[in-house]
Amino acid sequence: MEEFDLIVAQQPQWVQIWLNILMFGAFVLPITLVIWRQTRLTALITVVGSLLGAVGVILIFSQMGYVRLMGLGHAVAWTPLAYYLWRQQGRSDIPTPPKWIIRVVLLTLVVSLVFDYVDVIRYLLGDRAAVPVPV
Repeated sequence: MEEFDLIVAQQPQWVQIWLNILMFGAFVLPITLVIWRQTRLTALITVVGSLLGAVGVILIFSQMGYVRLMGLGHAVAWTPLAYYLWRQQGRSDIPTPPKWIIRVVLLTLVVSLVFDYVDVIRYLLGDRAAVPVPV
């Protein structure tokens, strides 16, 4: 994990900012959903799904290094989670504030998934070298 942190610290500033936004949107914000009875299960499912995505990325990194295929960890866990959140934000029994929280979490995951799918496709098309790390 220390090696991963060192690599991330060498990424461009926008990547580091995005990773902070991602951490907030995928791991911190969903916890606030426990405030409302109607979204407690949604909170649990979202946090577990986010953790599964992170574990997937870490496992791929530990086996293959900092490669584009790491996005597969997010894609596998977060694609069904995004669909689930899309369905939840449309429920009529959920008050407006948690609906907006769900939408922000969903938007965060979808933006990440766009990056992840592009990276996985590039990997499958032959771009298998380690992602360049600026010095």
